[in-house]
Amino acid sequence: MSDFNTPHQNQPVAVTGADIDEATKAMIMIHGRGATAQSILGLSKEFKNTENFVFLAPQASGNTWYPYSFLAPRDHNQPGVDSGLQTITDIILKLNEQGISNENIFLLGFSQGACLASEFAVRNPDKYAGVVALSGGIIGDSININEYMGDLKETPLFMGCSDIDAHIPVQRLDETEKVFKKLGASVQKNIYPGMGHLVNEDEIRHIQELTDRLN
Repeated sequence: MSDFNTPHQNQPVAVTGADIDEATKAMIMIHGRGATAQSILGLSKEFKNTENFVFLAPQASGNTWYPYSFLAPRDHNQPGVDSGLQTITDIILKLNEQGISNENIFLLGFSQGACLASEFAVRNPDKYAGVVALSGGIIGDSININEYMGDLKETPLFMGCSDIDAHIPVQRLDETEKVFKKLGASVQKNIYPGMGHLVNEDEIRHIQELTDRLN
């Protein structure tokens, strides 16, 4: 995909935290539909003891990574999905060049961003610091677990979502969990009764526990 260049390439990447030249750990934060890089980056303020982290949030063109539901046939959401995945790849390669290895990089996303983070991890399995999918799962109209190959090497996955989220069926969360487990991730899935399409304090606490593991 090195020549892939549409539509999210050349969009800005918002950055906060430690200077990238001095950081030893990183979190890539991927916003949801209709949101902005700055909005998801604001979540970084909730995390403590992250002075050595650089937080990076790419901006989607038109504030949307792909046009339809993540449950639509995959080709209906192209080229947005592949372009979003390439955006994550580009950031990881830059971090690697700065000496931050994948095992010190978190992938975190909310809603559309959670779907992209999940999709990236299962399509590019490796040892990551962690994957955080807040109200999202693997992309596609159906999931064939046999299509996913590789080893996530016990990468922690935290999934959080409402049981009544109109955008995210619990069945897809279950399917996502099965794929991650097949690939060797260490999975924690929390389903919150009656919650809206949002991030709650318990999810923030679990993310904090993941970041604390690296310190």
